[in-house]
Amino acid sequence: MSAPSLTRLYDAIDRTWPAANVIEAGPWRLRDGGGGGKRVSCATAAGDWDRDDLAAAEQAMRLMGQDALFMIRAGEEALDAALATEGYAVIDPVTLWLAPVNSLTDLEIPRVKAFAIWEPLAVMHEIWAEGGIGPARYQVMDRAEGPKAAIFGRTDDKPAGAGFCAIHDGIAMVHALEIRAAHRGKGLGKWMMRRAAIWAQENGADWIAALCVKENAPANGLYASLGFEPVGEYHYRIKPET
Repeated sequence: MSAPSLTRLYDAIDRTWPAANVIEAGPWRLRDGGGGGKRVSCATAAGDWDRDDLAAAEQAMRLMGQDALFMIRAGEEALDAALATEGYAVIDPVTLWLAPVNSLTDLEIPRVKAFAIWEPLAVMHEIWAEGGIGPARYQVMDRAEGPKAAIFGRTDDKPAGAGFCAIHDGIAMVHALEIRAAHRGKGLGKWMMRRAAIWAQENGADWIAALCVKENAPANGLYASLGFEPVGEYHYRIKPET
């Protein structure tokens, strides 16, 4: 079974963590994120562009009430260089991790450790809120179509973790994985990822993927320890307000 292409993976990111609205404008795909974060509020290249097109995209994003923000994906070095020349700064480089679903389904989940449910429990919203994941991102989860699940984790007989997983084109994408500070380092993240993989397998996915900013060493270590491979990356370019 060959791994999905980066094109499929980027598409799965968009479909499992969708913007409130997507506007196709010339060579750009503009996203209205509704306050749901960079991933749903950025512009990406959808065709050939020139320098005048950069200014038009910037103006459109400003008119939408959002930062001038571009996502730079693999192979887009020319766009990256052009934005640097225009004063855009790099922000939040992200690693894309991938593993076969069946590589995480070989162990039985300990009793009352991790669950896949829908809709999220109120205590999961509390856990997300502690990690800075608020109502606008809950709306992103609600917008996702197709199979989706909230991954709820417990440790020491206490609610301790929350995550979101959705499937598109045979790829289960894990988003918004958050472990309460008092319960980190106890292995709960591994069990939650395994629960996500079991749920994904039950719902027809062959692959499981996760996104993690490069500066988050503990989370990147979690995915590496589970056998995920780094298969791609992207970063953002943002233009400071003037």
